[in-house]
Amino acid sequence: MKSLIRRRPTGSEDTVPGDGQDWAVDNRPEDVGGWSSGAQANTSALLRWCAWALLILGPLLAGAALVAAPSGTGTPVAPAPPVPSTAGSQGSAGFAVLFVDAYLRAGEGDQEQLAAYYPDATGIRLEGEPGRRTGQQLTVVRLRQTSPGIWSVTVAARVRESGPSAAPTPKRPSAGRQQETAPVPPVERLRYFQIPVATTVTGGTSGYVALSMPAEVAAPPRVASPELLYGPQRPAAPSDPRTQAVTEFLTAYLTGRAGDIDRYLAPGTRITPISPAPYTGIAVDHLAVEGERGGEATTTVPADGTRLRLLVSLRATGSDTVRRPLAYALTLTARAGRWEIAELDGAPSPAPRTAPPVSASPTA
Repeated sequence: MKSLIRRRPTGSEDTVPGDGQDWAVDNRPEDVGGWSSGAQANTSALLRWCAWALLILGPLLAGAALVAAPSGTGTPVAPAPPVPSTAGSQGSAGFAVLFVDAYLRAGEGDQEQLAAYYPDATGIRLEGEPGRRTGQQLTVVRLRQTSPGIWSVTVAARVRESGPSAAPTPKRPSAGRQQETAPVPPVERLRYFQIPVATTVTGGTSGYVALSMPAEVAAPPRVASPELLYGPQRPAAPSDPRTQAVTEFLTAYLTGRAGDIDRYLAPGTRITPISPAPYTGIAVDHLAVEGERGGEATTTVPADGTRLRLLVSLRATGSDTVRRPLAYALTLTARAGRWEIAELDGAPSPAPRTAPPVSASPTA
C-alpha cells in the first residue's frame, strides 16, 4: 500500500509550515491494488448482500431442484399396494337379499322384475308359474370382496316350493264323475345362493348391480366348537351359594320378580332387566364353573374380590306355561360373604390357548 503522506521536494505548494521537515500531503485518492477506496467499499457491500442472498435462497433452490428432478433419475420407489376398500359391503348384502327374493318368486314373464337387479335378465327364459316358490328368512351368511368394487354375497333362504297338482284319475264311465285328488303339500328346505354384486360411488351416492344370475351353492361348512374354560355341566345344588346368586339375579332379570335387580349386582355394574318381563318363573338346572373338574358341592364363599366365571343352564316358563331352555354366561365376584353378579357376558369364554411344547434339540 502506498503511503498517504510522503516527502516532497522543498518549494512545493503543499508544504506544511511549522515543521523542521518538509512534508507534502498527497491529496490524490488512495489506490489499493488498482482499486480506489470507494470501489472497495462498494464491492464489500455487494459481496455481503450476495452471501446473504445465497444463505436465504439456498434451501429454496435445493427444494426446487428436487421437485423438478426428472422421474427417470434416482432409485425408483415401488408404489404401495392398493388396499381393498370395504365401502359398499353392507349395501351389497342388502341388494343381494332383495335380488334372491325376487329371483325365487319369479316365473314366466317376470324378466323385467329381475332386470332391475341384473340388466341382462331381459334375455333369459323363465318358466313356471310366478310365486310358486317363495323365500323366507333370507339372510347373508357370507360376504367377501373378490376384487375392488366386486362383492360375492352368499344368501341363505328357507325356500318353500309348492309342487304341481296331480292330474285327477278318471273313474269308470258308470261312475259319471272324476276322482278328486288332494293337493301336493309344499316342500320347504334351507338353500344357499351366491350373487356377484358390483358397487360404485357417484356423486356421493352408491349404486349396485348384479353381474350374473344367482348360483346355488352348498351350505357353509360347520366348524368345530372351541374348548371352553368351564368345567363339566353338573346339577345346580340349592345349597351352593353360586346357585342361589344366579337364581335370584335371573329371576329378577327375566320375570321382574325377586325385588330390584340392583341388589344382586356388584358395585359399579349396570344391567337393565327385560321389560316387559317375558317369563313367569325360572328353574336353574345346571352350572359349569370355571376351573372346576369334579362335581364337589360348595357351601362357602371365598375372600372378597374373588372373581369366577360360570355357564348357567335353566328353563324359563312362559305365559303359556311352556318351559324353554336358556343359557347365560356370567361373571361373579365375592363380597361380604356372598356372590354378586359382576357382568352378564356376551358369550361363553374360550379356554386359554396353550403354547405347543418345545421339542428338545438333538445333542451333537
